[in-house]
This record gives sequence, C-alpha cells and structure tokens, in this order.
Amino acid sequence: MTAFLATAKRHRAKIGVAFVTLLLIFWLVVALQRSVILMMDPNPVAKALGVAYLLLPLIGGWALIRELRFGAQTEKMARMLEAEGGLPVDDLPRTPAGRIVREAADARFPQYQAEAESTPEDWRSWFRLSCAYDAAGDRTRARKAMRDAAKLFKG
Repeated sequence: MTAFLATAKRHRAKIGVAFVTLLLIFWLVVALQRSVILMMDPNPVAKALGVAYLLLPLIGGWALIRELRFGAQTEKMARMLEAEGGLPVDDLPRTPAGRIVREAADARFPQYQAEAESTPEDWRSWFRLSCAYDAAGDRTRARKAMRDAAKLFKG
C-alpha cells in the first residue's frame, strides 16, 4: 500500500490530467449526443441549434488534443534537458506555503532572459526562460516561451 501511495504521489500531475481529460471526454460525448438529438428534431430552430452545438465538442476535442500534445512534448524536452544536466536548479527560497519568493525569482530572471536573447535559436534557452517566467508568476509568458521552445525543438 505504501508503494502504491508513493507512486501515486510521484505521478499526481499525470493522474490529475487523466481525470480532467476523462471528464472532458465525457462532456464532449454528451454534447455530441445532444447536438445529434437537436439536429434530428423537425423544428428548423432546433436543427440550427444542433449544428451550432456541434461546434462545442469539435473545438473542445481540438483543444484537448493540442494541450495533451503540448504537455507530452514539454515533458520530452524536460527529460532531455535533465539528461544533459541543463534544467534550471530549483533552489529559490520558498514561503511557508511552498510558493517561490517572487523577489528571488525576479532577481534570477535576467540571467535566463539574457541567455534566450543571446541564443534565440536554441530551444533549451527558451525552455529555461519559460521556467523563469513561471517562477516569477507570469504564466502567460511562460506558456508562450514554452511554445517557442517546442517550435524550435520540432524544427
């Protein structure tokens, strides 16, 4: 039982992603079913709503696949960087709640920004910049930098 709990704790993020993915798939199936029911109704307004409602599962499915692929590619890049010894060291001070102290993250940020600016074609520098943005609390820029890293990693 202890081994199971240790494994579950180690894979907590993946378990959470799997749970949310299953919930979204369930919602997509229900939405698709409802759209088909509406399209089979003889009322033209119901048919139009069914066609419009069909877009929700299509967009949701596209977004789900896109995010799962992004996560898998990010994990692949992280494993590669870890094997190379290139992951940023997680030694920033933390609050009692476990959050990174923002001032410490902000102080280290210019190092990673300069690295990305000096080697803009290297996905590794963009990956590290993404980690620095995330540590500084800027999730929007962190995702953009990670997407840039993923594009360079592919290309």
